[in-house]
Amino acid sequence: MAVSEYGDISQRTAAWAATKALKHNEPIIVLNKFGQVKPLPKNKANGVKFRRAVPNTVSVTPLTEGVTPASKKIVYEDVAVTLTQHGDLAELTDVVHDTSEDPVLSDMMELAGEQAVETSEMVTYGVLKGGTSVIYNNGTARNQVNTVLTLNAVRLAVRSLNAQRAKRITKIVGPSVLIDTRAVEAAYVALCHTDLDADIRSLGGFVPVSKYGSMKPLCDEELGVVENVRFITSPLLVPFEDAGGAHGDVVLSTSGVSGDVYPIIIIGKDAFGHVPLKGAKGAGKNFHPMVLNPNTPRGGDELGQRGSVSWKCYLAPLILNQLWMTRIEVGASDLI
Repeated sequence: MAVSEYGDISQRTAAWAATKALKHNEPIIVLNKFGQVKPLPKNKANGVKFRRAVPNTVSVTPLTEGVTPASKKIVYEDVAVTLTQHGDLAELTDVVHDTSEDPVLSDMMELAGEQAVETSEMVTYGVLKGGTSVIYNNGTARNQVNTVLTLNAVRLAVRSLNAQRAKRITKIVGPSVLIDTRAVEAAYVALCHTDLDADIRSLGGFVPVSKYGSMKPLCDEELGVVENVRFITSPLLVPFEDAGGAHGDVVLSTSGVSGDVYPIIIIGKDAFGHVPLKGAKGAGKNFHPMVLNPNTPRGGDELGQRGSVSWKCYLAPLILNQLWMTRIEVGASDLI
Protein backbone atom coordinates (compact mmCIF):
# COMPACT_ATOMS: atom_id res chain seq x y z
CA MET A 1 0.00 0.00 0.00
CA ALA A 2 1.33 3.46 -0.92
CA VAL A 3 2.24 5.63 2.04
CA SER A 4 1.50 9.36 1.97
CA GLU A 5 4.38 11.74 2.60
CA TYR A 6 2.17 13.06 5.40
CA GLY A 7 2.02 9.68 7.14
CA ASP A 8 -1.48 8.25 7.54
CA ILE A 9 -3.27 11.41 6.40
CA SER A 10 -3.88 12.63 2.89
CA GLN A 11 -2.39 15.75 1.36
CA ARG A 12 -5.80 17.43 1.61
CA THR A 13 -6.09 16.57 5.30
CA ALA A 14 -2.51 17.71 5.88
CA ALA A 15 -3.25 21.06 4.25
CA TRP A 16 -6.32 21.46 6.46
CA ALA A 17 -4.31 20.51 9.55
CA ALA A 18 -1.57 22.99 8.66
CA THR A 19 -4.13 25.74 8.07
CA LYS A 20 -5.79 25.07 11.42
CA ALA A 21 -2.50 24.94 13.28
CA LEU A 22 -1.12 28.17 11.78
CA LYS A 23 -4.42 30.03 12.19
CA HIS A 24 -4.60 28.95 15.83
CA ASN A 25 -1.10 30.28 16.45
CA GLU A 26 -1.25 33.49 14.39
CA PRO A 27 -1.14 35.71 17.53
CA ILE A 28 2.29 34.28 18.41
CA ILE A 29 3.83 35.69 15.24
CA VAL A 30 5.30 39.13 15.87
CA LEU A 31 8.72 39.46 14.25
CA ASN A 32 7.86 37.73 11.02
CA LYS A 33 4.98 40.12 10.31
CA PHE A 34 7.50 42.83 9.50
CA GLY A 35 10.18 41.17 7.39
CA GLN A 36 10.51 40.88 3.63
CA VAL A 37 8.90 37.58 2.67
CA LYS A 38 10.64 35.03 0.43
CA PRO A 39 8.43 31.95 -0.10
CA LEU A 40 10.09 28.54 -0.01
CA PRO A 41 11.50 27.65 -3.45
CA LYS A 42 9.58 24.89 -5.20
CA ASN A 43 12.63 22.66 -5.46
CA LYS A 44 13.53 23.28 -1.81
CA ALA A 45 17.08 24.26 -2.68
CA ASN A 46 19.31 24.69 0.34
CA GLY A 47 19.61 28.42 -0.28
CA VAL A 48 17.38 31.36 -1.16
CA LYS A 49 18.21 34.81 -2.50
CA PHE A 50 16.62 38.08 -1.50
CA ARG A 51 16.94 40.84 -4.11
CA ARG A 52 17.11 44.56 -3.53
CA ALA A 53 17.45 47.50 -5.84
CA VAL A 54 20.63 49.56 -5.53
CA PRO A 55 19.76 53.26 -5.07
CA ASN A 56 20.68 55.59 -7.92
CA THR A 57 23.50 58.03 -7.27
CA VAL A 58 22.51 61.67 -6.82
CA SER A 59 22.64 63.68 -10.07
CA VAL A 60 24.46 66.90 -9.14
CA THR A 61 25.81 67.77 -12.60
CA PRO A 62 23.61 70.30 -14.44
CA LEU A 63 22.12 69.24 -17.76
CA THR A 64 23.63 70.67 -20.95
CA GLU A 65 21.12 72.42 -23.14
CA GLY A 66 19.94 70.17 -25.94
CA VAL A 67 22.05 67.19 -24.78
CA THR A 68 20.38 64.04 -23.50
CA PRO A 69 22.27 62.66 -20.48
CA ALA A 70 23.60 59.11 -20.52
CA SER A 71 20.93 56.67 -19.42
CA LYS A 72 21.27 54.41 -16.43
CA LYS A 73 19.85 50.97 -15.77
CA ILE A 74 18.33 49.80 -12.54
CA VAL A 75 20.75 47.55 -10.68
CA TYR A 76 19.82 44.75 -8.31
CA GLU A 77 21.97 42.91 -5.83
CA ASP A 78 21.37 39.50 -4.30
CA VAL A 79 21.62 38.69 -0.60
CA ALA A 80 21.90 34.93 -0.18
CA VAL A 81 21.13 32.80 2.88
CA THR A 82 21.22 29.05 3.48
CA LEU A 83 17.99 27.31 4.49
CA THR A 84 17.99 25.37 7.73
CA GLN A 85 15.49 22.60 8.45
CA HIS A 86 13.71 22.39 11.79
CA GLY A 87 11.17 19.97 13.22
CA ASP A 88 10.10 17.78 16.11
CA LEU A 89 8.14 14.66 17.00
CA ALA A 90 5.59 13.81 19.70
CA GLU A 91 4.58 10.20 20.33
CA LEU A 92 1.12 8.82 21.09
CA THR A 93 0.44 5.27 22.31
CA ASP A 94 -2.52 3.13 21.37
CA VAL A 95 -3.62 3.03 25.04
CA VAL A 96 -3.88 6.82 25.27
CA HIS A 97 -5.59 7.00 21.89
CA ASP A 98 -8.15 4.32 22.84
CA THR A 99 -8.92 5.36 26.42
CA SER A 100 -8.37 9.11 26.78
CA GLU A 101 -11.45 11.31 26.94
CA ASP A 102 -9.47 14.23 25.46
CA PRO A 103 -9.13 14.93 21.71
CA VAL A 104 -5.45 14.02 21.91
CA LEU A 105 -4.57 13.97 18.21
CA SER A 106 -6.28 17.30 17.57
CA ASP A 107 -4.53 18.89 20.55
CA MET A 108 -1.20 17.47 19.43
CA MET A 109 -1.64 19.08 16.01
CA GLU A 110 -2.32 22.50 17.57
CA LEU A 111 0.68 22.13 19.85
CA ALA A 112 2.85 21.17 16.88
CA GLY A 113 1.72 24.30 15.05
CA GLU A 114 2.43 26.45 18.11
CA GLN A 115 5.87 24.90 18.46
CA ALA A 116 6.68 25.50 14.78
CA VAL A 117 5.62 29.15 14.94
CA GLU A 118 7.56 29.80 18.15
CA THR A 119 10.58 28.06 16.62
CA SER A 120 10.38 30.37 13.60
CA GLU A 121 10.07 33.44 15.86
CA MET A 122 13.00 32.46 18.07
CA VAL A 123 15.31 31.62 15.16
CA THR A 124 14.47 35.02 13.62
CA TYR A 125 14.98 36.73 16.99
CA GLY A 126 18.40 35.13 17.34
CA VAL A 127 19.42 36.72 14.03
CA LEU A 128 17.92 40.16 14.64
CA LYS A 129 19.31 40.69 18.14
CA GLY A 130 22.77 40.07 16.70
CA GLY A 131 22.60 43.15 14.47
CA THR A 132 25.66 45.39 14.38
CA SER A 133 23.92 48.73 15.08
CA VAL A 134 23.37 49.12 18.83
CA ILE A 135 22.62 51.91 21.32
CA TYR A 136 23.28 51.31 25.01
CA ASN A 137 20.78 53.10 27.24
CA ASN A 138 23.70 53.86 29.54
CA GLY A 139 27.41 53.11 29.37
CA THR A 140 29.36 51.92 26.34
CA ALA A 141 28.89 48.15 26.55
CA ARG A 142 26.20 45.62 27.43
CA ASN A 143 27.81 44.73 30.75
CA GLN A 144 27.26 48.32 31.93
CA VAL A 145 23.54 48.59 31.10
CA ASN A 146 21.38 48.97 34.22
CA THR A 147 18.88 51.77 33.50
CA VAL A 148 15.39 51.85 32.04
CA LEU A 149 14.41 53.12 28.61
CA THR A 150 14.50 56.88 28.01
CA LEU A 151 12.88 59.02 25.35
CA ASN A 152 16.31 60.27 24.28
CA ALA A 153 17.38 56.71 23.45
CA VAL A 154 14.31 56.27 21.24
CA ARG A 155 15.02 59.59 19.51
CA LEU A 156 18.66 58.62 19.01
CA ALA A 157 17.57 55.37 17.34
CA VAL A 158 15.20 57.26 15.03
CA ARG A 159 17.95 59.76 14.20
CA SER A 160 20.27 56.86 13.30
CA LEU A 161 17.69 55.26 11.00
CA ASN A 162 16.83 58.58 9.37
CA ALA A 163 20.51 59.28 8.71
CA GLN A 164 20.80 55.96 6.87
CA ARG A 165 17.69 56.74 4.79
CA ALA A 166 15.75 53.86 6.26
CA LYS A 167 12.16 53.85 5.07
CA ARG A 168 9.28 53.55 7.48
CA ILE A 169 7.16 50.42 7.36
CA THR A 170 3.98 50.90 5.32
CA LYS A 171 2.68 47.34 5.06
CA ILE A 172 2.91 44.11 7.03
CA VAL A 173 2.08 40.45 6.55
CA GLY A 174 -1.67 40.15 7.15
CA PRO A 175 -3.52 37.74 9.44
CA SER A 176 -4.56 35.34 6.68
CA VAL A 177 -3.05 31.85 6.74
CA LEU A 178 -1.94 32.62 3.18
CA ILE A 179 0.84 35.09 2.44
CA ASP A 180 -0.73 38.51 2.02
CA THR A 181 0.02 42.06 3.08
CA ARG A 182 -2.01 45.02 4.29
CA ALA A 183 -1.27 48.72 4.28
CA VAL A 184 -0.47 50.47 7.57
CA GLU A 185 0.33 54.03 8.59
CA ALA A 186 4.05 54.71 8.01
CA ALA A 187 6.23 54.29 11.11
CA TYR A 188 9.30 52.61 12.48
CA VAL A 189 8.48 49.52 14.53
CA ALA A 190 10.07 48.63 17.88
CA LEU A 191 9.97 44.96 18.93
CA CYS A 192 10.70 43.95 22.52
CA HIS A 193 9.70 41.90 25.56
CA THR A 194 6.48 42.45 27.52
CA ASP A 195 8.56 43.16 30.67
CA LEU A 196 9.18 46.60 29.17
CA ASP A 197 5.48 47.52 28.94
CA ALA A 198 5.53 49.72 32.06
CA ASP A 199 8.69 51.57 31.00
CA ILE A 200 7.33 52.26 27.52
CA ARG A 201 4.06 53.56 28.95
CA SER A 202 6.09 55.94 31.15
CA LEU A 203 7.79 57.63 28.19
CA GLY A 204 6.77 61.21 27.49
CA GLY A 205 4.22 61.44 24.69
CA PHE A 206 3.24 57.76 24.83
CA VAL A 207 -0.16 57.10 23.20
CA PRO A 208 -1.79 53.72 23.95
CA VAL A 209 -3.60 51.73 21.27
CA SER A 210 -6.92 52.50 22.98
CA LYS A 211 -6.50 56.19 22.06
CA TYR A 212 -5.42 55.76 18.45
CA GLY A 213 -8.70 57.03 17.05
CA SER A 214 -8.75 56.39 13.30
CA MET A 215 -5.25 54.84 13.28
CA LYS A 216 -5.42 51.05 13.45
CA PRO A 217 -2.98 48.91 15.46
CA LEU A 218 -0.53 46.83 13.46
CA CYS A 219 -1.38 43.67 15.40
CA ASP A 220 -2.90 42.49 18.70
CA GLU A 221 0.47 42.79 20.44
CA GLU A 222 0.88 46.50 19.73
CA LEU A 223 1.21 48.48 22.96
CA GLY A 224 1.20 52.03 21.63
CA VAL A 225 3.21 54.71 19.87
CA VAL A 226 5.88 57.19 20.95
CA GLU A 227 6.34 59.95 18.36
CA ASN A 228 6.94 57.96 15.13
CA VAL A 229 7.85 54.61 16.71
CA ARG A 230 5.18 51.95 17.29
CA PHE A 231 5.96 49.44 20.05
CA ILE A 232 5.12 45.73 19.69
CA THR A 233 5.78 43.50 22.71
CA SER A 234 5.96 39.71 23.01
CA PRO A 235 6.96 37.38 25.85
CA LEU A 236 9.07 35.41 23.36
CA LEU A 237 11.61 38.22 22.97
CA VAL A 238 13.60 37.28 26.04
CA PRO A 239 16.46 39.35 27.56
CA PHE A 240 20.16 38.62 27.92
CA GLU A 241 20.01 37.32 31.47
CA ASP A 242 22.44 38.86 34.01
CA ALA A 243 24.35 40.53 31.17
CA GLY A 244 24.22 44.13 32.46
CA GLY A 245 25.65 46.20 35.29
CA ALA A 246 24.72 45.94 38.96
CA HIS A 247 20.94 45.93 39.22
CA GLY A 248 20.81 48.12 42.33
CA ASP A 249 17.21 47.08 43.11
CA VAL A 250 16.20 49.25 40.15
CA VAL A 251 16.09 46.85 37.20
CA LEU A 252 15.14 43.19 36.91
CA SER A 253 17.84 40.61 37.51
CA THR A 254 17.67 36.84 37.12
CA SER A 255 20.49 36.13 39.59
CA GLY A 256 19.95 39.15 41.85
CA VAL A 257 23.42 40.49 41.03
CA SER A 258 23.60 41.86 37.48
CA GLY A 259 20.71 43.36 35.57
CA ASP A 260 19.02 41.56 32.71
CA VAL A 261 19.52 43.40 29.43
CA TYR A 262 16.51 43.74 27.12
CA PRO A 263 17.05 44.40 23.41
CA ILE A 264 14.55 46.73 21.73
CA ILE A 265 14.88 46.09 18.00
CA ILE A 266 13.75 49.09 15.95
CA ILE A 267 13.33 48.36 12.26
CA GLY A 268 12.57 50.10 9.02
CA LYS A 269 11.16 48.70 5.79
CA ASP A 270 13.04 45.70 4.33
CA ALA A 271 15.53 45.64 7.21
CA PHE A 272 15.34 41.84 7.30
CA GLY A 273 13.86 38.94 5.39
CA HIS A 274 12.65 35.43 6.11
CA VAL A 275 11.06 32.32 4.64
CA PRO A 276 7.50 32.16 6.03
CA LEU A 277 5.63 29.16 7.39
CA LYS A 278 2.62 30.27 5.36
CA GLY A 279 2.05 29.18 1.77
CA ALA A 280 1.98 31.42 -1.28
CA LYS A 281 -0.86 29.54 -2.99
CA GLY A 282 -1.99 27.20 -0.27
CA ALA A 283 -1.76 27.21 3.50
CA GLY A 284 1.07 25.32 5.12
CA LYS A 285 3.31 25.07 2.07
CA ASN A 286 6.40 25.27 4.26
CA PHE A 287 4.91 23.97 7.52
CA HIS A 288 4.75 20.23 6.83
CA PRO A 289 2.67 18.16 9.33
CA MET A 290 2.80 14.37 9.51
CA VAL A 291 0.61 11.97 11.47
CA LEU A 292 1.07 8.26 12.16
CA ASN A 293 -2.01 6.77 13.76
CA PRO A 294 -1.66 4.17 16.53
CA ASN A 295 -3.29 0.77 15.95
CA THR A 296 -1.67 0.68 12.50
CA PRO A 297 0.93 -2.11 12.19
CA ARG A 298 4.18 -1.03 10.53
CA GLY A 299 7.83 -2.07 10.48
CA GLY A 300 9.32 -1.98 13.98
CA ASP A 301 5.83 -1.64 15.53
CA GLU A 302 4.02 -4.74 14.35
CA LEU A 303 1.31 -4.39 17.03
CA GLY A 304 0.57 -0.78 16.16
CA GLN A 305 1.26 0.36 19.71
CA ARG A 306 2.67 3.75 18.78
CA GLY A 307 1.62 6.72 16.74
CA SER A 308 3.05 10.21 16.39
CA VAL A 309 2.45 13.77 15.33
CA SER A 310 5.46 15.51 13.82
CA TRP A 311 6.33 18.56 11.74
CA LYS A 312 9.17 20.08 9.81
CA CYS A 313 9.85 23.33 8.02
CA TYR A 314 12.63 25.39 6.46
CA LEU A 315 13.80 28.69 7.93
CA ALA A 316 16.13 31.36 6.58
CA PRO A 317 15.97 34.68 8.46
CA LEU A 318 18.67 37.23 7.69
CA ILE A 319 19.39 40.92 8.09
CA LEU A 320 19.18 42.58 4.67
CA ASN A 321 20.51 45.97 5.73
CA GLN A 322 22.28 46.39 9.07
CA LEU A 323 21.84 50.16 8.98
CA TRP A 324 18.05 50.04 8.51
CA MET A 325 17.62 48.55 11.96
CA THR A 326 19.12 49.36 15.32
CA ARG A 327 18.92 47.93 18.80
CA ILE A 328 18.53 49.77 22.11
CA GLU A 329 19.73 47.71 25.08
CA VAL A 330 18.00 48.60 28.35
CA GLY A 331 17.05 47.29 31.76
CA ALA A 332 13.46 46.69 32.83
CA SER A 333 12.03 48.38 35.91
CA ASP A 334 11.85 46.24 39.02
CA LEU A 335 8.32 47.22 40.01
CA ILE A 336 8.47 45.80 43.51
